[in-house]
Amino acid sequence: MTKERSHERDPSGNTRSTASYQNRVRTLNDVAKDEKTVNEFHVFERFFSDSDEYLSIGIANIHAIVPGIEENKEKILRVLDIFKQRKVNVAVFPEFCLTGYFWEDKTQCRRYMDTGVIENHLDWIEDCVKPMLDDQLATIILNNIRTGRNDKYFNSTFVISRTHDHMIEPEIYNKIFLPGIEKTYTETGRDDRLVIETRWGRFGFTTCYDYLFSELIQEYAKIDKVDAVIQIASWRSSARRDYAGMNVGTDTYYGDLWDMVMQSRSAVNQIWTIACNAVGTHGVTGARFWGGSGLWAPSGMKLLQASNLEEELLIIHNIDIKGQRRTEMDDFNYAVDFEEIYRHVEGKCMFTRIRD
Repeated sequence: MTKERSHERDPSGNTRSTASYQNRVRTLNDVAKDEKTVNEFHVFERFFSDSDEYLSIGIANIHAIVPGIEENKEKILRVLDIFKQRKVNVAVFPEFCLTGYFWEDKTQCRRYMDTGVIENHLDWIEDCVKPMLDDQLATIILNNIRTGRNDKYFNSTFVISRTHDHMIEPEIYNKIFLPGIEKTYTETGRDDRLVIETRWGRFGFTTCYDYLFSELIQEYAKIDKVDAVIQIASWRSSARRDYAGMNVGTDTYYGDLWDMVMQSRSAVNQIWTIACNAVGTHGVTGARFWGGSGLWAPSGMKLLQASNLEEELLIIHNIDIKGQRRTEMDDFNYAVDFEEIYRHVEGKCMFTRIRD
């Protein structure tokens, strides 16, 4: 059991009072977000620290129009312009941000999705998206479908920057775990993982349903030694769960699950979760997406979270990704106890308690 302290170290290693620390990093339950409306978007801007040497991230809690690829591309550029004006370093967009999500009518859906594969929009990326990059806005994270095998697509996440080639296989993350309808249209990335090294820390990537599988996040945390996972999604909200005898139930079980999983994966692996989810209603099916994009600390505490109903842009400045994680692990490092019992099987994505 840890003892209470009257002082804590900040991410740079300096001491400060606990009250000051709690005042600096607060959840939305404790303090209202600083809201502005810019170019029709609600923009919420917060500061993790005073040092601009640390990461500033923009998270787009937005809705994809279906059908509406050109409208979605225009929206992405408007969001990027806002992020760029506010000196964001890394901009993150939801899953299927160009096309929106699949639907049941295979003929109509496939005809539409075929026009949306990334190969048809490379000129737009080169001519419109990449020119947004500069010394401040260093990286843009987009997700879209691309041509796969056996008449299926890959669900792929692309890292667009001056130092990455977003169309070569080793620098693309392909979604691994496929729920329901996605198995009809897409193929799994199977053993795929993507890690990028930046001056702010090491980042892994997951897509939507992937985050429910603890082994994948454990691989990122224990084998790849990432500081944060960027989780992008089109995660739905509605599902009913009832426990009538206990007078407990919910109509938004999937949405509630999102909130629980973002928190728990961060806490048990002591990593940051930077989560970007779609919001709003699907234009064909009427399915609702949960939104709730946000930032979770390695403690599992929610630092900022967007609406479950409306489009919002979150901007969090000066996040000491490496320093804050180091501070929390110095207090109590779960990996030390894990590695006393488990060892990584060399060359495999697995751990064992069997000793040689």
